[in-house]
Amino acid sequence: MIDIRQLKAPIFLAPMAGGFNTPELVAAVANAGGVGSFGFAYASPEAIDHALVSAAARTKGPINANFFVFPEVPSPPPERVEAALRSLNALPVDRRWDGSALTLPYVPDLATQLEPVWQQRPAMVTFHFGIPPAAIIEKAHALGISVGITATCVAEAQAVKAAGANFIVAQGWEAGGHRGRFGSTGADQEQTVLVLVRAIGECVSLPVVAAGGLMTGADIAGVLSAGATAAQLGTAFLCCPETNASVSHRTLLLDEEPRDTVFTLAFSGRSARAIQNRFIDAMQGKELLEFPLQNTLTAALRQWASCHENPEFQSVWAGTGYRDIRPLPAAQLMQVLDHELNAAQS
Repeated sequence: MIDIRQLKAPIFLAPMAGGFNTPELVAAVANAGGVGSFGFAYASPEAIDHALVSAAARTKGPINANFFVFPEVPSPPPERVEAALRSLNALPVDRRWDGSALTLPYVPDLATQLEPVWQQRPAMVTFHFGIPPAAIIEKAHALGISVGITATCVAEAQAVKAAGANFIVAQGWEAGGHRGRFGSTGADQEQTVLVLVRAIGECVSLPVVAAGGLMTGADIAGVLSAGATAAQLGTAFLCCPETNASVSHRTLLLDEEPRDTVFTLAFSGRSARAIQNRFIDAMQGKELLEFPLQNTLTAALRQWASCHENPEFQSVWAGTGYRDIRPLPAAQLMQVLDHELNAAQS
């Protein structure tokens, strides 16, 4: 079983859902001494198997398979679906949307998704939005697979340790994409990554992978000094040629007049940090379905926007530090990060 304290490079590629993390990107990070991650949130077992096999053929380095722990989702009342559709169909785009995609099952079956993981045995498996069933953690350990779980506060980190995980992914307020809180209700403590890493380190004796707006080697040095074992970077890799980010997505990330990032429920029904655009603004105060039903409902719109290279109606997830993004090949970016980290620590 891998010990993340022994990594050659203390860097995790963040497991970004939606296909951004290709086998080529995952392998490049792993070959450079870090951990290459896949975000398998909605992926089919066949796609998961293909991705793991493809990456393993390109690297002997550690690979991480990440999954969402979805909540139970009841069927929405028809009137709420109709109201949510009216919100979408009021958008200034030359398309109309219906609710035909909202069919059971609303979420993938985690046990089925994990079947190829048990076959391919990547170095680690991680979970977002909560703790998976104990039997899953036990099986991973029996197969020599390390387990990591996202925490956004000390209470969640303590629950992760009690569940028997090997490490904690401490997700600060600055992180792009979905907040990894265990529950979607109640107050978010909104802790920055440095505050969170220090707080967890004082209370929980597990290795910590720090996540949240980290873009440079100096950022990595900062979280390591705060007590983290490694740093997790996602946005930093989105403009690497190995990613599947759309042209318009990259264009918005590299715009000379950068916009703010904001948290929004509009795309998925769950709080996620993205670059502000017309869709986010237009959906303020509108009817939204619960996660992940809203994600299913907006999928066709987001696909349409991507095909038309229109970033105004795409979910352009990004951490707060995205202005420091560098469009380099992943292997070269890893070298730059290593050089910056060494310089910051010297």
